[in-house]
Order: sequence, then C-alpha cells, then structure tokens
Amino acid sequence: MSKAIYIATTEPNSGKSIVSLGLMQILLGKTAKVGYFRPIVDDFKNDQIDNHIHTVLSHFEVDMKPEEAYAYTRSKVLQLKNQDKDDEIISHIIHKFKAIEDRFDFVLVEGTDFSGEGAIIEWDINVLVAKNLGIPAVIITSGAGKTLEELVGNLYMGFDSFREKGVEVLLTVANKVQPENLELVVAALKKKLPEKVLIGAIPANPTLGNPTVKEIASQLDAKVLFGADYLNNQANGFSVGAMQLRNYLTHLKKDSLVITPGDRADIILGALQANISTNYPNLSGIVLTGGLIPEDSIIKLIEGLSDIIPIISVNQGTFAVTNKIGAIKPKIYADNTEKITTSIQEFEKHIPVNDLAERLITFKAEGITPRMFQYNLLKRAKSAKKHIVLPEGTDERILIAAKKLLEVEAVTLTLLGDKAQIAAKMEELALVFNPNEITIIDPKTSPNFLDYATTLYELRKHKNVNLAMAKDLMEDVSYFGTMMVHKGHADGMVSGAVHTTQHTILPALQFIKTKPGVSLVSSVFFMCLPNRVTIFGDCAINPNPTAEQLSEIAISSAATSAAFGIEPKVAMLSYSSGASGTGEDVDRVRKATALIRTKRPDLKVEGPIQYDAAVDSKVGKSKLPDSEVAGQASVFIFPDLNTGNNTYKAVQRETGALAIGPMLQGLNKPVNDLSRGCTVEDIFNTVIITAIQAEGL
Repeated sequence: MSKAIYIATTEPNSGKSIVSLGLMQILLGKTAKVGYFRPIVDDFKNDQIDNHIHTVLSHFEVDMKPEEAYAYTRSKVLQLKNQDKDDEIISHIIHKFKAIEDRFDFVLVEGTDFSGEGAIIEWDINVLVAKNLGIPAVIITSGAGKTLEELVGNLYMGFDSFREKGVEVLLTVANKVQPENLELVVAALKKKLPEKVLIGAIPANPTLGNPTVKEIASQLDAKVLFGADYLNNQANGFSVGAMQLRNYLTHLKKDSLVITPGDRADIILGALQANISTNYPNLSGIVLTGGLIPEDSIIKLIEGLSDIIPIISVNQGTFAVTNKIGAIKPKIYADNTEKITTSIQEFEKHIPVNDLAERLITFKAEGITPRMFQYNLLKRAKSAKKHIVLPEGTDERILIAAKKLLEVEAVTLTLLGDKAQIAAKMEELALVFNPNEITIIDPKTSPNFLDYATTLYELRKHKNVNLAMAKDLMEDVSYFGTMMVHKGHADGMVSGAVHTTQHTILPALQFIKTKPGVSLVSSVFFMCLPNRVTIFGDCAINPNPTAEQLSEIAISSAATSAAFGIEPKVAMLSYSSGASGTGEDVDRVRKATALIRTKRPDLKVEGPIQYDAAVDSKVGKSKLPDSEVAGQASVFIFPDLNTGNNTYKAVQRETGALAIGPMLQGLNKPVNDLSRGCTVEDIFNTVIITAIQAEGL
C-alpha cells in the first residue's frame, strides 16, 4: 500500500477539509495507524495551533503533538525563499514527513490554503513537495461561481501541472457543485481526464457552506452573553433588525442570524419569542452591535427564558458587522461534530472510495527525487554510524566535509597525516572538532604500524615484497588507510581528493580484493537529475571492457541500484537500437546483453539501445515497442570509459545535476575514489555512500 497521499487545492476556499476528513475516515478503515502532516500552515493567531491540525488530530485521536504535524509557517517559508533557500525548505519538509512516516502505516498530507501573502507561489510549492515526497495526489477545486468549462479547465490545469512534474494524480474532486449539475460535471471531467484518474463531484451543502455562530463570534472578537452551549448553531443567513418589530418578524428565516443594535430591546425580545413560537422558524443566534448591552431588566427577562439561543455582543456598528459576517468563510472545528459527520458522509456518498482505496494499495512511485534520495542516504548512514577513514587529512576540503559529517552525526571518522599539519590547517580554517568525534593518526608513529606492515608483507610476499618494502609502503596514507579497512579497524575508506585513482585503488586490489564470483571492480555515479536519480556505469575505471566485462558491470550496477532503492531497468547503451546496427562495438554490446539475460533472467535489460530511446518514452516506443526498459531506464551502462566519462560530465555540467560518486563496486570492503577536482559536497556524499556500502550491500 502507498504510504501517503497529498491533498492539493487549486484555489482558496475550495472545501479541502471535506476531502481530508473523508480520506482519514476511509484510511482508518483500511489500516491501523494514520498520521497527518501539513508542510506549510498559516501563521498562528494568538499562539493558537492550526485549526486543520487541531480538528484532525483531536477528532480522529491521532497520536501526534501539533508541532509534529507541520514543517513551516507561511511567513517562514517566504523568508527562506527570499534568501534563496529553497533546498532548505524541501529538505526540512522531507525530514518532518519521514519522521511521521516512520511511526504510522499511512500519512495524509494536506497542502496549503492559498491565503495571504505568497499565495501566488503556493501551487508550485505543492507540486514540488508532492514530487519530492514521492507520493500521489488528490486535487480539489470549487465549482462555486464557475461555468462548466471553467470548472473542468481548472481541474485539468491542476492535473496537468502535477503530471508534468511526474506526480501521479489518483483523484480529482469538484466540490460545491449545484446538486442538479453533478452528473454533468462528472461526465465532462471523464471526457477531459485520462481514464485511470478517478473523479468525484460533491454538491454544495448548506451545513458546510455557512458559518456557525462560534465562527462568527471568533471573527468579530465578540463577547458571548447567552447560549454558550449552542454556539455551533449554523447561521444559514442573516438579517438586520432595524425596522419596527411587527414588520421585522415577517423577514425571519429558518436558522438565520438576527443582527440588531444592543439597545433594541423590542427586536431582541421579539426574536427570542419568535424562536420559541411554533408559528415562526427557529433562529441560529442574535448579534448585538455597537457595544451596547441591554438594560438589567431586559437581561433578567432573557435569563428567565427556558430556551436561549446564542446572543453575542460586538463593538462595531451594524453596517460594518453585517459586511464582515457576509465575508466569513466557514471552517470546520474539532467540536463541531455535525459538520465533521456531514463532511465524511458527503465524501463517502460522492467519491468512489473503494476504487480510491484500491489505487492507494497498488500505487508504486516511479523513481525517486534527488532530495529524497539524499535524505534516505543520510538516514541510512546515521542509522549505521560506520567508521570511515580519510587518508588526505591535511586537505582543506576533506576537513570541512569532515566537520559537516560529524555535525549531522552520520559517521565516525579517522584522518590520516601529520598531526601538526592537520592541527595547523584546522586552526587556519577555524574548525573545532570534539576529540571524542574524530581520530587523527600519523601512519609513521601509529602503534599499529608494524602489525600493518607485517600483514602486508605476508599478503604480498609471493609478489616479492619483503618486510622493508612493506614498511615503506605502509608509510603511504593510501596503504595505511586501506589496511585499516582490511583489518576491520575502519569500515570503509574515501580518498582521491589529492591522489590519483590508481594510487587510491591499487592497495584495495592488492589485498582487499574482489567479492566471490566477481572478477572485475567497476564504478557507478548516482546522477541526481532535476526530477529523478539514475545510475551511470562504468565512468571511472575500465577503459575498454569486453562483452563479458560489460555484462558483469551491468549486473553489479543493477545490484547497486536495487540496494539504494532504485528499481533497476538496465540500458546497454550503443550508437544503435535493437537489431538495426552492425559493427564490432555494437556487436559487443549485443553480446553483453545476451550474457546478462543468461546469467540474470530476472533483470529488466535492453540493449543495444541509444540514449534517447532509453530515456524518452515516445522515442523508446517507436524504436523498441515491446521493451520494458525503453523510455524508462534507470541504469545506464556505457560501452567504454571514454563514452561514459564524457557523458556523465556533459550531463552534470549542462543540466546542473549532482553526480555522486564514483562508487566502486565489486570489492570485499568499501573503498571509494574521489576526483581531484571534487567539492566539499562530493566528499560528504561519497563518505555517506561508503558508510552505506559498509552496512552490507
């Protein structure tokens, strides 16, 4: 079952609460624990918690604190956006969501309300949040005041915006539709939207469309004089009592609100008597304007009545109060069980709830966004808390990355190098480390030096390495760091910011060696594109792999892909697709593909295939119509190092993609190589994936 669903509206006052309440009800019937999350809420008034959060948590008895159920207030988001901190916004929202997801079987995520400053940017934020959370959406809009064409166009535009960003829309809802137009609206939406999108139309309901006396009192900052127990009375209309009582009585309507100056005792008493009389309709309440309170004799008379409707007093004049009441948009409060019950009933009556539940059960997200991918990496690394050795301890980038890694408590670290030089560099960079968080080792003075050298001698003496040579090699930080991993004194190593790839990898090949059944060490990059994460291999190690080696690279890369939460769909890249091309290079890719299908018939693999056919569904369908990989590949295997290395760099530079790696695959224990042009972020990410490898990929 999908772990969450995102409720989005295309405009203010669409009646989003009816969908939230209805979905909570059906979800609780399908699973034991349902959490609730609002990424962005309106700024709090008088330190009161968000009404949506309070209503859902209290009515459904959700085991959450209000502060756990939201990420940001509206003003905080605007502040961060003005500081160009969009990434920080999304990262924090993901963090808060994941904390809820870990505790509950399902999470209902409710989008923003489109009210106040910043409403113009909210739609994009809703789409972006749903995309990064990797969850499907429900889109709702109001039919009030719209033509059929406007209503359908509004919903389709919302659907198309989500679809364009790769968010699947499970359900569209037209709310506040005139009852006689329900079938017409559903038919028009079915004609416009894809068949797989569920459609619902909910009629306008006076119980939900009008405010209660409590809402009116809250909006007007009123004082409740009488009838506090009946504040949830629905105000289905209002009228001003300014004329003579005998004339005003003819204007009273069922469940309407009486608005009159506080000194009009005749209107007040007449309205109360009419409410009791069987000859007049029941009223919802009385609003006394001008800050005027009836005289004591009138108050005493009112107190003696057996059936008192709410009477509230406000300071503003009658005209101003009437305008304000007319502008009030109704809400659903936790203690208004009638509105909550009505909302749930309307939802269940007019929404295909069984089909929706089935879609949620079978929904599977396509791909993963870069932000979610990075969040998952960090979470796994923090959970494992592995020990990683960084041989290039005097490099400025290494030290800054080390500080960041320790701040997020992702790993424990050992730095190698001259202690005095490392300390001087730390002081120069104003970096302060807790001695309990990091270890600094100078290989030449380490108590383990002789043991490491002797171990290297024993492992390499068949290659004519004597003890003296082993001691010389062990003074090298790459050999010392690799030996720490080999001996189990560290879980993994990351190097290459200063040293060459050969210098980093050679010790690992000499004595860590490859896993059983693997003859080849290869590499992958995690390419964090704007809307998805893919895997490129091999772009760093093997210059001209044979067909057998290509098949092994592909199988290793598919295993890496699956281990990191990306469904492997392997594209064996070449300059032609299918059987159309000939030549030594394409034949080698064709043979490699055949070997993969023999070795791993369970893998989804296609080759030879061109890059455009691998990523573009239209091109893929035209060139390889029966392929389950064409147009949706997630793992790209390049035919040689020249092609792979240039392609990953071109994609990185031209699209702004983050390339995490290279990550070496095939070794018994994780050792990873950095580029000498690496950034602090590159080092941070490579250490994180090394820690995850050490966890046991």
